[in-house]
Amino acid sequence: MITYWQMINSGLLPLVSYDKGSIINVTDPDEKELNILRTTFGVPEDFIHDVMDIDERSRTEVDEGKLYIIYRIPVRNINNGIPFSTVPLGIVLSPEYMITICSKSCELLDDFFSRSRKHSELSNYFELILHLFIRTTFFYHKYLKQINIETNQIEQDLAKSTKNKELHKLLKMEKCLVYFTTSLRSNDLLIAKLRSSKFITLNEYSSDLFDEAMIENKQAIEMANIYSDIQSGMMDAFASLISNNLNNVLKQLTIVTIVLMIPTLIASFFGMNVPNFMEESKFSFIGIVLISVLITASGVLLFRRKKWM
Repeated sequence: MITYWQMINSGLLPLVSYDKGSIINVTDPDEKELNILRTTFGVPEDFIHDVMDIDERSRTEVDEGKLYIIYRIPVRNINNGIPFSTVPLGIVLSPEYMITICSKSCELLDDFFSRSRKHSELSNYFELILHLFIRTTFFYHKYLKQINIETNQIEQDLAKSTKNKELHKLLKMEKCLVYFTTSLRSNDLLIAKLRSSKFITLNEYSSDLFDEAMIENKQAIEMANIYSDIQSGMMDAFASLISNNLNNVLKQLTIVTIVLMIPTLIASFFGMNVPNFMEESKFSFIGIVLISVLITASGVLLFRRKKWM
């Protein structure tokens, strides 16, 4: 889908069609929309291919007076086993327009373009990009908190579980943190490179805005690292806990088997086809049952005294 926006002092306004100086936002594009990017706006095929590659890392380059940026942004996966991941966001900056390209529709871009109508003053495209970077780190923080909440819920389930289902859920949360950590570090290098870029020095921008973008990104990295370390330790601890719970279950089953074996053994002795002193007694059945109950009860008391059950 392609949408067009006009930058004004107080933010962005939606446009029906492209006009010179517009911001073009492209999400989840089909082949027709990709052709528009190639032919109308001259976006290189290699850059489009890189943006469509979900594993592409953050980078920036300048070619023919245009700035090309690939920035990793967080997305929520509704129909995927991994609830959160990251994808590349392509940004093309030229004197006549600015283009954002993402292979998926995402909450971040929807929020940014609706919210950017309420931005404070925007003097140029690059300040808009910095606002986008800051908003991206906000969503990293938001998703990291949601990952932490889900992890706490899984932790409660793991405390009383002997199955691997919860461990698989925890593993998916850890994968999310790995994606976030890798992408945030890549973004951090990109922001540092942008600050020293000759292309950027030719544009006026707020240094405070740049500093805020860098600080927010570093804070997101620290938060992701902390959650990742906690989760790694939790994975090891709960793997041992599940193993211990399983051992307890096996111990209980073994004790039950031993207790049930006692009356079976006694009945087998008296059921042998050999003479014994109780074969003529009319109380033999009751006696055998009482002996079985007595020995079984003694065994249960012994196990309880040893705290094995």
